[in-house]
Amino acid sequence: MTNLKLWNFVKELKSPKYKWVDLTHELSPETPHWFGFKPLQGDLLFDYAEGTPEDQLAPMRCFQYSVASQYGTHVDVPRHFWGDGRPMNEITVQELVYPLVVIDRSAACAENPDYVLTAEDIKAWEAEYGTIPEGAFVPFRSDWHKKENLDNPDENGVPHYPGWDINAIKWLVEERNIGAIGHEPADTDPGFVTTKEGAYPYPGEQYILQADRIQIEVMRNLDQLPPVGSLIVCAFPKLKDGVGFPVRCFAIYPVE
Repeated sequence: MTNLKLWNFVKELKSPKYKWVDLTHELSPETPHWFGFKPLQGDLLFDYAEGTPEDQLAPMRCFQYSVASQYGTHVDVPRHFWGDGRPMNEITVQELVYPLVVIDRSAACAENPDYVLTAEDIKAWEAEYGTIPEGAFVPFRSDWHKKENLDNPDENGVPHYPGWDINAIKWLVEERNIGAIGHEPADTDPGFVTTKEGAYPYPGEQYILQADRIQIEVMRNLDQLPPVGSLIVCAFPKLKDGVGFPVRCFAIYPVE
């Protein structure tokens, strides 16, 4: 007899018992992105033509898009910062789905745009919500997706945005064996680290990718999720030798 367990499970997930939350920015030339990238560009290749289908060369509309690999809501895979790391085509399908926990420090970030998420913050979160499960996706909620400019520059043009302390990421990897991290700004590390003269600007990003994990940057709507109990799906192309690409991420959680 055919086993319909998964079909029934999908039906249940799409019922009012669960809420689905899109964690992705809309992809367009106006999409928030890292300052060093050009906006997405779309060139029209074919367009609908007047007349009957027999008169038309191609009765369709198609675009050719030009976009940076790390544009908008996107995935970074190990190859992005690590020459020997896995490219996108070597990321397994099991790595597209994770249990999701949300570390909320949005209030602290509102008071201090240079806020750094520490291992102590994560331990305090665990004291309230329980141990982070192995293989979890752990995003840092800052509510930064509500900013018009992710860099949040001051009057001198110096950016101010929150980020991870490298020791927090190390703790998650070494003590909890997490699967991935995520955040709302365009960088893993805080702005005062990425712009510090004479120092390597991306220590946290270097670490998580060399630890053979992926990360999702420029996330949104983390404020719509509970701290525990959700799952996250991160879909992106199986691009040969790819270092990153815009993604579609969404979370599902029970409302009853």
